[in-house]
Amino acid sequence: MISWREGSVVSLGRSWPGACEAVVRLAAGAEVRALAYVDLVGSLQVGDRVLLNATALERGLGTGGYALVVALPDRLPPDAPAGPGHLVKARYSPLQTMVLGADEQESEHHELLRDADDLDGLPVVVADLHSALPAVLAGVRAAWSGPRPPRTAYVMTDGGALPLAFSRTVAGLREAGWLDATVTVGQAYGGDLEAVSLHSGLLAARHVLSADVVVVAQGPGNLGTGTRWGFSGVAAGEALNAAHVLGGRGVAALRVSTTDARARHLGVSHHSLTAVGRVALAPSDVVVPTVTDEVPVPGGADALRAAFRAARPLLEAGRHALVDVPADAALLAALRGTPVGLSTMGRDLEADPWPFLAAAVAGVHAAHLTSLPRASR
Repeated sequence: MISWREGSVVSLGRSWPGACEAVVRLAAGAEVRALAYVDLVGSLQVGDRVLLNATALERGLGTGGYALVVALPDRLPPDAPAGPGHLVKARYSPLQTMVLGADEQESEHHELLRDADDLDGLPVVVADLHSALPAVLAGVRAAWSGPRPPRTAYVMTDGGALPLAFSRTVAGLREAGWLDATVTVGQAYGGDLEAVSLHSGLLAARHVLSADVVVVAQGPGNLGTGTRWGFSGVAAGEALNAAHVLGGRGVAALRVSTTDARARHLGVSHHSLTAVGRVALAPSDVVVPTVTDEVPVPGGADALRAAFRAARPLLEAGRHALVDVPADAALLAALRGTPVGLSTMGRDLEADPWPFLAAAVAGVHAAHLTSLPRASR
């Protein structure tokens, strides 16, 4: 089940908080790109012998084209200093790791979170794909009217990458000041705060981090099978339910495309139709971008308008509120100003602007919600 490889580091590449790239020469002579999570395996040096997991790389699957460093067997890192924390994540896998959970008994936040039960109207934007994160934040910032910049938090679920350090997007958004804090929930790990469940992670974002807007999405990567129910984004519907149960305002960011080669993802993706229209049983705001003449529509504006019209009753499902927000030139300009590159399924903003516009209008709506009295959210 694991394709093991052994090799030596011949050069180091880019690094960002928690991760480092390297080129590794395998025993057979070939060279591969590898990624090391330095908090888990230690810092790499040229000449290090490394053990690699090359399973997904060998199959051409979505790991960013990396083999993953499992260990530096000749130079193991020292044991972590004794300290609080007994949450085990990636549990019972060979690389399970122990973290301090914000919600566990040893945490300084335990008393605050022990009986916490209310998000107090906090807008919670839920997206299917990790690539939506910078676009949602662009929409929030474009529409924000408060006296200070919005305080934003990203809650990463465990449907994609488990280590938050895999995300160069998060690293870039943090460096630019667009993202204030992160929470990793479930089996995901590496956030500023760790939490056992999505529910406690949302409460931590509200009560510990004092977020104005929260974005919930899986980490980089997305598992899909081409079946109606076999995709990791189903969890987006459950996240909307969680926001409602806790007294937040769930805001659904739709997955949209005008150029995807797969019919099931053209217009409004079947992922959104299923997760929002069928899984999300609690009422939420579903934000639909209004097609304007200011923004190009590869494939034709009329076809996209028709797709939105056809999807509306499936998305509303008798319980959700559909919110129309213009996708205009100003919003497109805001997306062009993001501090990180925008890319989804190999397509950038110029090739297919509508996945990012659909996420950005959800951010616009969330920003508007923060100006309402809490009882009205």
